[in-house]
This record gives sequence, C-alpha cells and structure tokens, in this order.
Amino acid sequence: MIILHRPTIVTSEKVETGSIVIEDAIIKDVLYADAEDYDFRMSRLLAANPEAEVRELAGKHVIAGGIDAHVHFREPGLTHKADIYTESRAALAGGVTTVFDMPNTNPPTVTAEALKDKISIAEEKSAVKTGFHIGATNSNAEMICRLVREGDVETGIRPEDIAGVKVFMGSSTGNMLVDEKSTLDMLFSIKEKPVLVHCEDEQTIKENLQAAIEKYGEEIPFEEHENIRSRKACIKSSIRALELAIKHGTRLVLCHISTKEEIEMVRAAKSNNPDIIAETSCNYLWFSNEDYTRLGSRAKCNPSVKTPADREALREALATGLIDTIGSDHAPHLPSEKDANYTKAPSGLPSIQQTLPVLLTIAAEDEIPLTRIASVFSEKASDLYRLDRGRIAKGQKADLVVFDYEKEFTVKAEDQKSKCGWTPYEGVTLKGVIEEVYINGQKKQ
Repeated sequence: MIILHRPTIVTSEKVETGSIVIEDAIIKDVLYADAEDYDFRMSRLLAANPEAEVRELAGKHVIAGGIDAHVHFREPGLTHKADIYTESRAALAGGVTTVFDMPNTNPPTVTAEALKDKISIAEEKSAVKTGFHIGATNSNAEMICRLVREGDVETGIRPEDIAGVKVFMGSSTGNMLVDEKSTLDMLFSIKEKPVLVHCEDEQTIKENLQAAIEKYGEEIPFEEHENIRSRKACIKSSIRALELAIKHGTRLVLCHISTKEEIEMVRAAKSNNPDIIAETSCNYLWFSNEDYTRLGSRAKCNPSVKTPADREALREALATGLIDTIGSDHAPHLPSEKDANYTKAPSGLPSIQQTLPVLLTIAAEDEIPLTRIASVFSEKASDLYRLDRGRIAKGQKADLVVFDYEKEFTVKAEDQKSKCGWTPYEGVTLKGVIEEVYINGQKKQ
C-alpha cells in the first residue's frame, strides 16, 4: 500500500488537501482533510496497515495523469523523426499517462492489419498506456463500421482495441482525405466510438496557396500560413462536420479548434447534440500569428495559429467549460526538415511535454480554476473514451501526477525527450514543475 499524504488534490469537482490510498494499481480510497472524520480515518488506516509506504506531499499538488487523445508518434514508417519509445517518454515527462495515436503514419492505420501492427509495437516499447484511432478513407467506411461493432476474427482486433475513428475533412498525410457525401454520412452514423474530425476545407486551402505562390514565388513568408490555412477553411469545414453530427447524433470530437467563430458554432451545436466535444491544443491557447515572425516554420501547424483575439476566445472557452478536452497534436519533425522554405517545411509541433505546465501557467495568468484543468487534462477524455483511469476517485487506476505549482522553470531544448530534440516553447518560463508520475500505482518518474 502507498499513501500520498496531504497533497492538494486537484479534480474537476474540488481542489482540497487530502490523502490518496493506492493498492494493487488501484486508488483504494481518497480522504479529504475537510471531512470531520479525516484524522480518525487516517489514524485507523495507518494502524491497520503499518507496512504502508507513506509519502509526505504537503505543499505539492496531485492531478490525474493526462489523457491525450491526439498525438502523432510517427511509428511505423517515420521513425527517423519520432517513434513510440521516444515520444511515450516525452508524454511521461509531461505527466501524460495515456495517449491515443493518430492514423497518418506509413502505412496509414486504415486496416485491421495496420492497427494490429501498431498495437504490437506499443506493447513492446511504450512507457505509457497507448491506444490508437483508425483512419477513414473514401473507400474503407464499411470496414470501419464492421470493426467498431464486431472486430476482426482474422487479426484478432476487438472493438475495444479502437479508440476512435479519425476523419480528415481537409488536407492530410497519405490518401486519407474524406470528401464523399455518402461516406461521411456512413462514418457520422457510427455510435460505438467517437468520430474525430480535422476540419479544413481542401479547395479553400488550394486556392489560397496558389495565390501565395503567384505573389511570392518560392519565398512565401511563414506569416502567410494563417492566410493559406485560413479561418474560412476551418469554418467552412467545421460547419459541415457539426451539421452532420447534429443530423446523426454523432459523438463528434471537433479537433484542434483555432478560431473564435468555431467556438460560437460549437456553443450553438451543443444545444442540438450535447455529445459534441470541443478539443483544442495548448498551441492555440499560447501562440498567435504574432509568433510567426519569431518562430518561422517552428510555429507552422495545421490548422494555423490565428490572432490574439482567437487565442483569448479559446482561453475564455477553456475557463467557462466550452472546451472539453486538450489534445497536444504532438507532431515531431526534425529541425533539418523544419528549416526549409514555406512549401517544403512540414506542419506540426512537438509539444506533449509542455501540455500540463502550459495549462497551469494559463490558469495562473487568467485566474482559471484548477478544477477546469483537471477536467480538460484527463477527466472529460476518460468519460469520452470510457476508461477506468483519468480520475482521482475510488476504484480508478492509479495514474497520478505530483507537481509543484509554486515552482517555475524555463523550457530548454536539451531537456526534451522527443527524438526531434526541440519544442516551440523553448525559452518560455512556465509554472508547475512535474516531480513524480505514477501509472497503475507504480512510480515511473
């Protein structure tokens, strides 16, 4: 038995001093100091378990391990820049204990066989609990519907081996753009799993890029990324996704929201379908188009980061509860790949190691209650993916993060666990030094 004694426990319901009792990988009990019988129950517990390991954590905070349902760990096929071994350790360093990997690898995860291969790799190499989304194409929707309902006897894939169904309604890696109406209707009719959508309108992006090439030739400034991957492209595609989700009652995850307009669209759509989930990443809560001049390609991600007004709208949505989950969209590329001109530099930012400290820093800056951080960091995702972890509650798996909320640190490239070795947050001072991480009650860091 392990007792985490007298930390400040952070959940979506309260922030209160207490003690967490761990036994056999499970949270056996949570005792709060504001209860009248706290001292009595603690004394009885210690008397009955003299062998218990008591870890004094007064002055520290404990939050449930993060659940990041939006990562790109690059394996298989792109392991020169990242792999499940390295990126899972970056997740662990950032207090993220469960991840769900996206399907745009090489080969893409669009078949049961590809999914089985990824599961085998993760079982051997991952430092955290790792699951996978299956990717939709214009030709595999019927197969996906069968997999999420029945599994696949030949490969041994079960419905529970699939976290969600990813639909790219915009440009994507590989042949994964889904734009046929009948296919979208079939996919949005899935009830067994969340349907996650990347919403950017392909035609709008192509037209914007062509206009930029005609204006700038090979020397497109990175400041143009916001205009090429424009708010119009996001809004146009998101409208279509939200309409389909309302029509079919889909458990929709609108991924990496980047505009204030999409926030208002989600607000309205939720009144018609409360199962719609709004996801953003810390990149859109922290950066704005003002950072392109300083960071260049290292601020290039899809969707693009937008204006300070969009960033403030997203922070307000985080504070009020309209944002449901945070997905890092962790997408490593080597510096040698990033250090190219606009059309050749790939989009994507490695950031999973900073998710919790960025959220904690924003909470301090904007006076956002830590209860909201607990909700978006793990608890809402735990509910969405129907997990037995992600909450500090009796009977849950003991995935926990101990951090010092009073300590600050400066992000350094040499401290990054990701194989690519860099982060756009380098040089930024953040709050919340992560000191210990537990998975299934075992201290991993």
